Amino acid sequence: MNHKDTSHDETPNAEAESLAENPTSLPATSGPLKTFTVGETRYTLLGTAHVSAESADDVRALLDSGAFDAVAIELCDARHHSMSNPDAMGEQDLFQVFREGKAGMVAASLALGAFQQRIADQSGIQPGAEMRAAVEEANRLKLPLMLVDRDVGITLKRIYSNVPWWQRFSLFSGLIGSVLSRQDVSKEDIEKLKEGDMLEATFNEFAAESEALYTPLIRERDRYMALRLAEEAPPGRYQHVLIVLGAGHLKGTGEHLEAPLPAEPKVERESLEATPPPSKLWKALPWLITALVLTGFAIGFSRNTDLGWQLVLEWFLINGILSGGATIIAMAHPVTVIATFFAAPLTSLNPTIGAGFVAAGVELYMRKPKVRDFSSLRHDVTQLKGWWQNRVSRTLLVFILATLGSAVGTWVAGFRIAGALFGG
Repeated sequence: MNHKDTSHDETPNAEAESLAENPTSLPATSGPLKTFTVGETRYTLLGTAHVSAESADDVRALLDSGAFDAVAIELCDARHHSMSNPDAMGEQDLFQVFREGKAGMVAASLALGAFQQRIADQSGIQPGAEMRAAVEEANRLKLPLMLVDRDVGITLKRIYSNVPWWQRFSLFSGLIGSVLSRQDVSKEDIEKLKEGDMLEATFNEFAAESEALYTPLIRERDRYMALRLAEEAPPGRYQHVLIVLGAGHLKGTGEHLEAPLPAEPKVERESLEATPPPSKLWKALPWLITALVLTGFAIGFSRNTDLGWQLVLEWFLINGILSGGATIIAMAHPVTVIATFFAAPLTSLNPTIGAGFVAAGVELYMRKPKVRDFSSLRHDVTQLKGWWQNRVSRTLLVFILATLGSAVGTWVAGFRIAGALFGG
C-alpha cells in the first residue's frame, strides 16, 4: 500500500480527521484506536478486549456514528459460523472426522470452547461480544463485512508443526489445564485478556517465552490479517474501514498495513495457510517399525518355533491390553474394549489404519450419539465429567486414548521383542 498521508495514533478521546470532505468526530472509546490513510482510503483499527462489555459498546458507538462504509473483524469463517450457529461443532459427521484424522483438532476446538464458556459463566460476559456486535451492526447498517483472521484449525496445525516435539506435551497440558481448572476468573485476569483472544489466553503462559509458538500464534496472524485487508479492502475500494481486532494485534497489523504490501497479496496469504507436510522420515517410520517387528518374528521362528510364538503372543497381549485398557479409561462400551483389544495388535502392523479409528467406529455403532448429546456438547465439555457423559465427546476420548495406547504398546512390545532376540 502506498501512503498519501502520514499515519498517526489516536487516543480514545481524540477526534478523527474529516471523512472525505465532511468533518466527522469519532466517539470516545475505552480501547485504543489507530487511524491512518492509504491512498484514498482511511483505516481505523480498534483494539478490543475479547471479554469486555465496553469493547462491544465501542464497536456499536463507532458504527452508529456513520463514519464507516465497511467493517473488518478478527474472525475466520469457521469461528464466524460457530458464533452464528453454536451447535455447529456438534453437527459434524463424526465418522468423517475420524477418517480424515481430525479428531485431535476437534477435541482441541472443544477444549478451547470449554475454556471460553468457563470465562463467560464466571464473568457474565460472553467472549467475543465485540465481534458479535460488529456482525450485528454491519448487518443492520447493510455494511460490507470482512472476516480477515486465519482459520483457527490452520493456526493450531502451524503451532503444532512449528514448536519442538518436546514442547507439544506442555501445550497439550496447558490446553487440558485450561479446561480442568475450576478456579474463578478474577476481574484482573479478565482484563489481561485484552491482549488476545481465546487461543492466546490459553497458550499465553508459553507464547511469551517461545518464539516458535509466538510466530504462528501472533506474528503470522498480524501479517495474515493485513494481507486479507489488502485483498478485500485495498485503497480506493472504500472510504473508511473499521477494523475490529484484539488489542494485542493492533500494533503488528497496523504496521503491516502502513508498510508497502505485495502487489499480489494472495500468494503470500496462501503461503501462511499452508501446513508443512510430515517429514519423509516421519511418514516412513510406521512402515519401518512394521518391517522391524515382522523381521523380529521371522528371526524368532528361525531360531525356535516356541520363541517365535512367544514373541507373537507378547506382541498381541501388550498391544491389546494397553490399547483396549485405554478405552476403559474413556468408559467405552464393552464391545468397543474387546474389539480394540483384538484390533490393536493388527492395526499396529498396518500403518493405513489405526486402532483409534476402529475403536471410535465400534463405539459409534454401539452408542450412537443422540440429538441431546449434540445440543448439549458445548456445555457438557466445560466440566471434566461431561467429557465422559456426552456420547460425542466420549467417542473422541475413545479415539484419542485407543490411539495413544496402541502407540505405547507398539514401542513397549517392540523393545520387548528386541530384548528377547538380542538381549543375550
